[in-house]
Amino acid sequence: RILAEKDADTAYPMASTTKILTCILALEQGNPDDWVEVSEKAASMPDVQLNMRAGERYRLSDLLYSLMLESHNDTAVAIAEAVGGSVENFADMMNGKAAELGCDDTYFLTPNGLDAEDKESGKIHSTTAADLARILRYCISLSPAKEEFLAITRAPSHAFSDLSGTRSFSCVNHNALLTSMEGAVSGKTGFTGKAGYCYVGAVKKDEKLFIAALLDCGWPGI
Repeated sequence: RILAEKDADTAYPMASTTKILTCILALEQGNPDDWVEVSEKAASMPDVQLNMRAGERYRLSDLLYSLMLESHNDTAVAIAEAVGGSVENFADMMNGKAAELGCDDTYFLTPNGLDAEDKESGKIHSTTAADLARILRYCISLSPAKEEFLAITRAPSHAFSDLSGTRSFSCVNHNALLTSMEGAVSGKTGFTGKAGYCYVGAVKKDEKLFIAALLDCGWPGI
């Protein structure tokens, strides 16, 4: 039930809020204990990065914390390639899941939410506020992997190493809503040059779940 809306069905770029679907698909379709080898493509992603190097191997479960707590773009591509075989195949999986959830005005091209356009169709990586809310609702309430999703997105921090044990990392949760609002359940921030500030988050009060999805909410200095 929609309580309030403004341009809820207008498609906008959604930046790293994309990663909620990347995460839930990886949990549903992948094995958290698998070791993921980093490709040149993944290692070449722009900031924000974990700064993985091609050829290194990381446990999928650790990469999901990197994805959701720090919003690392290289991690998202490594996950997509591990679960889908390629970024393109994983994008097809994302679009299939979105269609299954009734997200008719959503189009995924990347697993990390970086601005992208399909040159053949002219479609851009985008969603609507209504569709984004539907996706988060699925992640936290309906998915068979909902408990794992919540455990990752609610974690204050997470530390891990690569397979060799020579590189160690520590991730901190940047979703300020979790510690600033009573009843906060989960959420994801996002920002790119075309998307502006984006956010999707959920709060539970008296057994009722409330989800807010915000797109195109300004740029630094505005």
